[in-house]
Amino acid sequence: QSQLVESGGGLVQPGGSLRLSCAASGFDLGYYAIGWFRQAPGKEREAVSCISFTGGTANYADSVKGRFTVSRDNTKNTVYLQMNSLKPEDTAVYYCAVDCRLVVVGRNWGQGTQVTVSS
Repeated sequence: QSQLVESGGGLVQPGGSLRLSCAASGFDLGYYAIGWFRQAPGKEREAVSCISFTGGTANYADSVKGRFTVSRDNTKNTVYLQMNSLKPEDTAVYYCAVDCRLVVVGRNWGQGTQVTVSS
């Protein structure tokens, strides 16, 4: 079964850091661009970052630019999201997915990983 599993979330104080992982199983993640998305309570899911299949190109939402860094290790079949200078408004469930578009017909979201930024 092909799936992506997110991990690395947790509770962190404002200004802190976390590194999220997105591990693929059942397929070679190296052929695909991977998107990171998040959904805060009461809000719609939004795109956070996108990394090309080679890792040579990365894009970020304006709200996280300069604070978040996406990377990938195709030898480990894993994509990472390094989050620094976290703010309370970064609190959300974070998801990764094949394809950087927010809406993809037939996409099945994983369970995501909860990130809570609070003092």
